[in-house]
Amino acid sequence: MNEVKKVVLAYSGGLDTSVIVRWLIETYRCEVICFAADIGQKEELSGLREKAINTGAAKVYIDDLQEEFARDFVFPALRANAIYEGTYLLGTALARPLIAKRQLEIAKLEGADAVCHGATGKGNDQVRFELTYIALDPAIRIISAWKDEHWTFDSRASMIDYAEKHRIPIPLTREKPYSSDRNLLHISHEGGILEDPWAEPKEDMFVLTVSPESAPDKATYVEIGFEKGVPATVDGMAMTPASLLDHMNRIAGENGIGRVDMVENRFVGMKSRGVYETPGGTVLWAAHRAVESITMDREVMIMRDSLIPKYAQLIYNGFWYAPEMKVLQRFIDDTQERVTGTARLKLYKGNCIVVGRKSPFSLYSEDFATFEKDRVYDQKDATGFIRLNALRLRIQALLNAGWK
Repeated sequence: MNEVKKVVLAYSGGLDTSVIVRWLIETYRCEVICFAADIGQKEELSGLREKAINTGAAKVYIDDLQEEFARDFVFPALRANAIYEGTYLLGTALARPLIAKRQLEIAKLEGADAVCHGATGKGNDQVRFELTYIALDPAIRIISAWKDEHWTFDSRASMIDYAEKHRIPIPLTREKPYSSDRNLLHISHEGGILEDPWAEPKEDMFVLTVSPESAPDKATYVEIGFEKGVPATVDGMAMTPASLLDHMNRIAGENGIGRVDMVENRFVGMKSRGVYETPGGTVLWAAHRAVESITMDREVMIMRDSLIPKYAQLIYNGFWYAPEMKVLQRFIDDTQERVTGTARLKLYKGNCIVVGRKSPFSLYSEDFATFEKDRVYDQKDATGFIRLNALRLRIQALLNAGWK
């Protein structure tokens, strides 16, 4: 323990990391530097620096990583249409490798001996943080508080007791003990009453979205332009990645879009219930698929779609910096070379409906697809096409019927 002189803590100001600041000082007698990544938490960052200093931190970094997060993490995943277990758009999972990467950079800058995170030994974040630490700096010492031999807390309740005893302000209460994690892509809610998978979340828990019942009675139309699979414009206006995502969060959230309530399979082996709000990401995901539908070759799409579960699993499990992830991303990006165009969507009371798509690289031909008279397609050609494709079925049926 005496070997640790300075540690960089991934600090959010939530219950765990608020307690860990003081715990590190008391346990390791070391200097604690708090690092908070600004990836779109907005008002949650207010007063964070003062709180960390008052809790005992020697120094505080609050770095604006919003553009890097959207450009280098969210949008690459969007190009892959990444979605975990058919539901989760990976908001928390995508943020962790970026936070850990910057944390290591600060540790090097400050000459720190170790890095620390506040993820529990039951969850996914511990893996995401630590795999990134090891991939980028295998020599760094890792202090995982919840798994540390000197950690004496056994529950969130015991940590709340400690925080109250030492007058450490925390963002949750015994009445609302669920924890939240927010960034530009989403906000997640876990714990407390949500640990009962039958219990419906209370409306006052939601932050980014109104309920569909409270959404406007008039639909909102929005046009999203893509360049090589990357969202670039909204209603014809060019935006930076972070500003575009923030803008879409507001529009979609006002229309009650993006709420997800799911029971997911954690990497460590247990099932966990989480409630997510991903308003802008939900709309961008639908818009991206719409532009792909007219620009991407059928067989390429089949190959890419077959890899979505694996790609999403790698992100979820913390392997962002693994070699297989780099190979997958290169393939994904190659599929996006002609995914340029615009999708028009109708947002209404929780529904995101694609109502139009266009592209200068469109593979859609009205001349071929029309139900009216045409001069480019001979329908009789389909007879031989069907006969050849049915040959193995014909043989199997004949054998089943006793034909020799």
